[in-house]
Amino acid sequence: MIDLRALRDDPDRLRASQRARGEDESIVDRLLELDSGRRSALARFESLRAEQKSVGKSVSKASPEEREQILAKAKTLAADVKAAEAEAERIAAELDQTLSGVPNLVEEGAPEGGVDDFVVVEEVGTPREFDFTPRDHLELGEMLGAIDTERGAKVSGARFYFLTGVGAMLELGLLNMAMQQAVANGFTPMIPPVLVKPDTMEGTGFLGAHAAEVYQLPADDLYLVGTSEVPLAGYHAGEILDANALPARYAGWSSCFRREAGSYGKDTRGIIRVHQFNKVEMFVYTHPDRAHEEHLRLLAWEREMLDRLELPYRVVDIAAGDLGTSAARKYDCEAWVPTQGRYRELTSTSNCTDFQARRLNIRYRDEDGKPRFAATLNGTLATTRWIVAILENHQRADGSVVVPEALRPFVGRDVLEPINKK
Repeated sequence: MIDLRALRDDPDRLRASQRARGEDESIVDRLLELDSGRRSALARFESLRAEQKSVGKSVSKASPEEREQILAKAKTLAADVKAAEAEAERIAAELDQTLSGVPNLVEEGAPEGGVDDFVVVEEVGTPREFDFTPRDHLELGEMLGAIDTERGAKVSGARFYFLTGVGAMLELGLLNMAMQQAVANGFTPMIPPVLVKPDTMEGTGFLGAHAAEVYQLPADDLYLVGTSEVPLAGYHAGEILDANALPARYAGWSSCFRREAGSYGKDTRGIIRVHQFNKVEMFVYTHPDRAHEEHLRLLAWEREMLDRLELPYRVVDIAAGDLGTSAARKYDCEAWVPTQGRYRELTSTSNCTDFQARRLNIRYRDEDGKPRFAATLNGTLATTRWIVAILENHQRADGSVVVPEALRPFVGRDVLEPINKK
């Protein structure tokens, strides 16, 4: 949720942000109108209530001749106060509802435009040139006895899968490697719940434009999370944090669930776009004026993981229209997928400034002891999808796959050997 006081001081900033996102900037005038109306209605309510109290006190002092008139006035004022309070509450509710639909202010410097208007910041490594026809990750996974989408579909439907044998070992090794790196950099490891209440899901901004992606359990009034960002953001909801303990860094390991609504026909082969996967997610609470620098640190830790796995990748600065509700700035790291001849997203890190903290009421005390809203950030450190890039980039002609050196202690072998010939 954006800051109303900041909006009053500089409404043009929100207008520019809305334009950059491709959103309706007329919402700015509507918010200002509602804000002014709410404050006027509240002032009228408080003025009438003060008058009501004054009249009430005068009843005992009035003469018998005056008392009847004063009591009549008190009755009229009581009705006026009730009506004024209801009007102030109505406008406040409309203001809150309108405000909740406004996305975060885009950080200065973020590219304008939509999904195709990202800016490539840097390309790292050179895509491998094969002296044989490379196999895609699913064919390799089947040869290795690592991926079984056929039985996944039999048991659960399309976009589900089993990771078997070395596939399970590869994922566990990858996630353990990511968690070890996070802990070495000062993160507290967390295994959070993957079912959350509506206010937590709403507070993180996932029930707006992205509501169609979320699995809901109506009978229990709970939601399955698509990222551990959600429970980690809710972890300190309603709390005032120790300013000296900031930044507070958490690394959440969880299963994640996404409906993939609107992706019919996209990436139906293999495990690139699935309904369930595992992920290690970095999440940080910090001072708002340190959020930009923390964002770059998260990106650097993501890049460190990709470098250690010897994957060619590029860093992209996501355009404003593709940011999502809560993010003010987002960087993705996309790894090269040889059989597709293009880069595919493996990591994403977002600076959500104080947007989520305002919705979830997460604060810290400044130097003067005054409560201030914290900033929140998140970033992917490893997910199931990384297996795609590892298998394809490190494959050999016979279908075996060389395990990146840094990952070998976590997987327990140097090479994954095929058990099913094709």
